Amino acid sequence: MAERQADRLSPAGHEQANAAGQGGPRAGGPERPGRGRVGGLRPYAVVARMHVRAQTAYRGSFAIELVASVGVTISGICELYVVFANVSALGGLTLRAALLVFALGHVSFSLADLFFGHLDTLPTYLRSGAFDAFLLRPLPVLPQLVSAELSLRRLGRTAAGSLVAAAVLARIGIRWTPAGVGLVALTVLCGAAIFAALFTTAAAVQFWLVDGAEVTASFVYGGQYAAQFPASIYPGPLRVLFTFVVPSAFVAYLPAMTLLGRTAPGVPQWIGWCTPLAAAGAWAIALLGWRAGLRHYTGTGS
Repeated sequence: MAERQADRLSPAGHEQANAAGQGGPRAGGPERPGRGRVGGLRPYAVVARMHVRAQTAYRGSFAIELVASVGVTISGICELYVVFANVSALGGLTLRAALLVFALGHVSFSLADLFFGHLDTLPTYLRSGAFDAFLLRPLPVLPQLVSAELSLRRLGRTAAGSLVAAAVLARIGIRWTPAGVGLVALTVLCGAAIFAALFTTAAAVQFWLVDGAEVTASFVYGGQYAAQFPASIYPGPLRVLFTFVVPSAFVAYLPAMTLLGRTAPGVPQWIGWCTPLAAAGAWAIALLGWRAGLRHYTGTGS
């Protein structure tokens, strides 16, 4: 959570967020034919470019932050090595197979964290009244919040996790087929979508809790931690929780078992292909919760 504190909205962030409103279509103004979609995306692209320029203005500082973010990946790998220094298998998986689960879960979360991670600062917007500014702009609220902050230093985690995944996949002895390659790509993209939906759901709950970020973070970051380990190591109730409630098992473990040609306890082997269904279900709940939260919100004084 310390990383979250560093990403709290600064005065410069407010100015950058306001660019979305300035770049959006004016109320009542004529819309140029054939440019509705481009015009709708342009404000978010402008804000994203502003974040990139601001964060790379001091290249030395940016490089240090980028390298420091790699430490999260290194600490996770060291944790696995400590475990395997005492056991020969973890949940029926060898070190390389466990590293594959770790890497897939790590990359998926880091991608979602890059774009959606700052949604856990929504209570700050609600308490300060800054959230009302997003409601006044002729743009969807959720995309505005997503583009309001973009921490590029988190790319270090994505790059490090990708290197680990590539190294493990090259050495784990898989006979590659187009289906296998597609499963890996689908796993990363849909895993990131699952975590993005969890971030959105956690943010939606804040409309009722207002100051309950720690409560919802336990599910988001708990799910992230659970996704990096084989689900078979958890007792039955936790396995059900991290499979069907917080679908962390679909992020890496179940697809990895399918990729390796193995069957996870209690489920068919083909379930590893169901990550897109888990992502769709997670987003359906997230969007329903977000819409309900927006209807519930009546202003700072409520």
